[in-house]
Amino acid sequence: MSASLSKKRHFYWEAALSQSISAQGMGLKLAFLLFLCSLPVILSQENNDVTIIVKGSVTEAETDDNFVCATLDWWPPEKCNYKQCPWGKSSIFNLDLNHPYLVRAIEAFRPLRIRVGGSLQDQIKYGIGSLKFSCDPFTKMSGGLFGFSKGCLSIARWDALNLLFQKTGAIVTFGLNALYGRHQVQKGFWQGAWNSSNARDFMEYTISKGYPVDSWEFGNELSGRGVLARVDAEQYGKDLISLKAILDELYGKSRSKPLLVAPGGFFDNQQWYAKLLEVSGPSVLNAMSHHVYNLGPGNDPRIVSKITDPKYLSWFADTFRNVQLTIQRHGPWSSAWVGEAGGAYNSGSHLVSNTFLNSFCALLWHRLMGKGVLSVDISGSPFLRAYAHCRKQKSGVTMLLINLSKSAAFTVTVRNDLNVDLAEGNGIQKDSSFIHGLKKTVSWIGKEASLDSHKREEYHLTAKDGNHLSRTMLLNGIPLQLNKNREIPALNPLLVSVSSPIFIAPLSIAFVVFPNFEARACA
Repeated sequence: MSASLSKKRHFYWEAALSQSISAQGMGLKLAFLLFLCSLPVILSQENNDVTIIVKGSVTEAETDDNFVCATLDWWPPEKCNYKQCPWGKSSIFNLDLNHPYLVRAIEAFRPLRIRVGGSLQDQIKYGIGSLKFSCDPFTKMSGGLFGFSKGCLSIARWDALNLLFQKTGAIVTFGLNALYGRHQVQKGFWQGAWNSSNARDFMEYTISKGYPVDSWEFGNELSGRGVLARVDAEQYGKDLISLKAILDELYGKSRSKPLLVAPGGFFDNQQWYAKLLEVSGPSVLNAMSHHVYNLGPGNDPRIVSKITDPKYLSWFADTFRNVQLTIQRHGPWSSAWVGEAGGAYNSGSHLVSNTFLNSFCALLWHRLMGKGVLSVDISGSPFLRAYAHCRKQKSGVTMLLINLSKSAAFTVTVRNDLNVDLAEGNGIQKDSSFIHGLKKTVSWIGKEASLDSHKREEYHLTAKDGNHLSRTMLLNGIPLQLNKNREIPALNPLLVSVSSPIFIAPLSIAFVVFPNFEARACA
């Protein structure tokens, strides 16, 4: 869950250059030549018919109301990887909190969950109360964790951050230093109980100012095998009990008590996570958070091929399945959170992470995809990924379609599972010749084929000039760029008859909204 707003991934809104060609003189000849040049491309492009059945009777799962999350990280400008130093002025310490682009980006979500945390989180002190050290920022230090000294968040900066959060309506998750008071007994392994004094003073100040922190996250990547530091699961669980008691005491009878989240690390040791839940016990840990960087290090030359390889992407589903099973068996009172996800770790991949290929239009997800997750059956190529949710705050269903293929396009027919029952008895394999022909021309969304004037909404996202490493994204063929008032543009859909199939171009993303889709689970 990256830039000014999100860890190890930067999003860019850029002005697009436009050119016009005169229709006089050579205009007609030029158009003819362009057609001839593009003809081999058109002819070489595969086109596949695909049927997707959406099961709208029951929801398979439910996401959080604020599923999309962005991280404000601690990294200073000196953080470099692979001869690149991309952080600049995008950290918690030096970000321009009054920049209109930043404010408008957060406001566009209304609300956006912002996580304050990251790798240096467990070296942060808070400049208040019993702190007996000077409050200085991070500096490069040989032998320091991640190559940096300890740092300090001043109260003045915390006040300024909260002005931004309150102005934009952000929902705040704050990551606490979980190494404070411990000592390193061998390389990477830390022992001793957590010293809560500095965190307690900081939380007391936060409450006294009325700053609404939705959740406190304990530690960053100290779980399992850890990254550069790790803590035993039993001690970690005991510390969570202590932190929970502090939260109960400080927030007292407050109507809105914050959630307790942990451990914010990689799910690389199932036994460690199971032990954490068992030791901390019922009603302590509200959410078990883990991190996802399934593309590996940012200097991996195979990153582009990994992003478009459905088999590679699918193997990570086992991790989510194991997280779910661990919670069910050892801590059913808790829920699963992905606290951080950036594709490639170590500040991302140069010339890939900030391009269309590694991007995703989070704002469209936030506006269109509701909490209820619906099951889908899909026939055909694994390069087409399909996801269905109840439509957000309105009736109907929203589908997300992602085409990972560089050469194949898809003509998609969407059907309701009610159609399968009514028209075919036992399912998709029993199509008559009439039904088979009808499926190729009609998108079914209710108890019968929709042949009237009802419309669906389509949002097609593609790369500029077909270059998947372009830093400009197109929505329905129009560059996504700031408008004349330097504001995020309107994200307008195409209105298409529901009786026509959906065309998904190679290497593209599409959100499709069916306002009249009959899904009992979404009623």
